[in-house]
Amino acid sequence: MSLAGRTVFITGASRGIGRAIALRCARDGARVVVTGKTSEPHPKLSGTIHSVAAEVQAAGGEALAIQLDVRDEHAVSAAVERAARHFGGIDVLVNNASAISLTPTAGTPLRRWDLMHQVNARGTFACTQACLPWLERAPTPHILTLSPPLNLKPRWFRDHGAYSISKYGMSLCTLGFATEFARSTSSRAGSGTMAPTASPSTA
Repeated sequence: MSLAGRTVFITGASRGIGRAIALRCARDGARVVVTGKTSEPHPKLSGTIHSVAAEVQAAGGEALAIQLDVRDEHAVSAAVERAARHFGGIDVLVNNASAISLTPTAGTPLRRWDLMHQVNARGTFACTQACLPWLERAPTPHILTLSPPLNLKPRWFRDHGAYSISKYGMSLCTLGFATEFARSTSSRAGSGTMAPTASPSTA
């Protein structure tokens, strides 16, 4: 399926995997909503939402850059509304934004625990909830969540349990979404179905 003419809302798109997804969508001619916290150049990190938006346009897509902290539910709602009004809807949500701290239990301050859970699991839920009314109107709605398979082998929790738990929270959200939305869209014959997908990432 080509993404030409589809609107793709991507969180954490100012660099890394989010940027790569944005540019791939752009090559299909998609309308890409580039969201992230970085709107001004960072001294240590490359890329901003505006630089990626420019790259999207150069690659053949349309772009809208929106500064967004997925921990702020009101900002999430406003960003989704702005994007949907600008492009006329939302066809795909990519839950990519994540916070990472590969630290053991004794080396993980609770503020870091809170950050990872607020961005990873809560952010995924908040963005999906906000996009849902628009996705339900789309002909072929999809939700892509960048999170690991639900593998409970101890080695994934031994060295960085806090981080793994927060990423598995994203995966559990996806498992729930897939079941919930498949049921709610199963009667839409010929119009596509909601298809949340969990994609492996490094735990």
